[in-house]
Amino acid sequence: MDNKEASHTPKRVLNIFDAVCIIVGIVIGAGIFKVPAIVAKNTPNEVLMLFAWFLGGLLCIAGAFCYAELASAYPQAGGDYIYLKRAYGSFLGFAFVWARLSVIQTGSIVSLAYVFGDYMTRIFNLGQFSPTIYAAVAVFLFTVLNVIGVQQGKLAQNILTGAKVAALISIVLLGLFSRSHETTSHASSTNGSFSWAAFGLAMIFILYTYGGWNEAAFIAGELKDAKRNMVKVIIISMFTLIAIYMLINYAYLRLLSFEVMRESDAVAADALSKVMGRFGEVVISAFVALSALGATNGTIFTGARSIYALGSDYYGLRWLGVWHGRFSTPSSALITQGVICMALILLSLFGEGYRRGFENMVEYTAPVFWFFMLLTAISIVVLRIKDKDIERPFKTPVLPLTLTLFCGMCIYMFYSSLKYTIESGRFYALIGVGVLLLSVPFYFVTSFIERRATR
Repeated sequence: MDNKEASHTPKRVLNIFDAVCIIVGIVIGAGIFKVPAIVAKNTPNEVLMLFAWFLGGLLCIAGAFCYAELASAYPQAGGDYIYLKRAYGSFLGFAFVWARLSVIQTGSIVSLAYVFGDYMTRIFNLGQFSPTIYAAVAVFLFTVLNVIGVQQGKLAQNILTGAKVAALISIVLLGLFSRSHETTSHASSTNGSFSWAAFGLAMIFILYTYGGWNEAAFIAGELKDAKRNMVKVIIISMFTLIAIYMLINYAYLRLLSFEVMRESDAVAADALSKVMGRFGEVVISAFVALSALGATNGTIFTGARSIYALGSDYYGLRWLGVWHGRFSTPSSALITQGVICMALILLSLFGEGYRRGFENMVEYTAPVFWFFMLLTAISIVVLRIKDKDIERPFKTPVLPLTLTLFCGMCIYMFYSSLKYTIESGRFYALIGVGVLLLSVPFYFVTSFIERRATR
């Protein structure tokens, strides 16, 4: 018995370098090729733009510390679902998984698909709805491929990762060593009016680009001497990411003016076209499109597994927990996820939303995402009281300052995402909140079915 339990205990095999590489690799996605232009549009000058990227990284450090404590105390699979369910009960656990199914995970899939669409449009424009068409094709194609069991091999995944790294390195090198394109004189004269609502929106997109830092928590159980090394891993990882993101943004500023950045739909393509013309634009667009496509496929794959788990846990949703015998895939979960994604793509068409599909999906997910982030942060205190006898190999340092900073960030991001939506006349964030509220009747219906089934 003891031997069996020991065999299922995570082995501490990761050193600091291993852990840093894993975290940095998870965080750097397709967003850095799209978001800098949106951040520039919502900040008055390049100094505040770069400061916002630095501030975003510092805030994420506080969040990563909080998540690391939870993951080291509850190392079982499930992440936020486990923490929320233990701290607040089954309803909030259900609401979180519902949110992943209908808002967070599906919204992320569509936002990544739109990055693919925006950059593919720079290679071959399909007309007015070109980014939307490409996004829909990507979601449909990879949903079908995952249903029938066709998965990219390790070599293909390495190629997609290599494309992302090559794109980042090329932009930084060209930005550092190419002659600045009227950036200094032009940018220094750009001083728009500051708006807290616009700055809040900029921070939402910056923290979206830093997204994945919470995955740092899930390596705590496999890190050597986690109690001492986890702090080092988080600090090194986050400052590495801050440096990379600020270098990329500095390169964009050198290759383009601040004003040109603000108007760009595909900032990486515009930056390289300044130096290498149409050839550079096509090459970098292909690299970014491949990177976004790989991220879209990976998110579809992992998202369906969490939906499958939901179906396995609740009798009333057992149809989601069907594993296809022939294809050996969670087919029902994949199809359900794909249908929701297609509905979100159609939603993004309203009010000329096809011009800003990526932004619409980030706005759709933001308030729900930060609401659950806040609840997860508070669960640290709740679980220290409820589960005071559970060993915590890593404890959040400088408590309560760290937790207060993280909770403050979550509250501000939640407030900003709703405030900007109301002031701008757009409705995507409010729809996301409305979809979350549907979890209440669904939970009671599902619980009723489950009670009847177990009588």
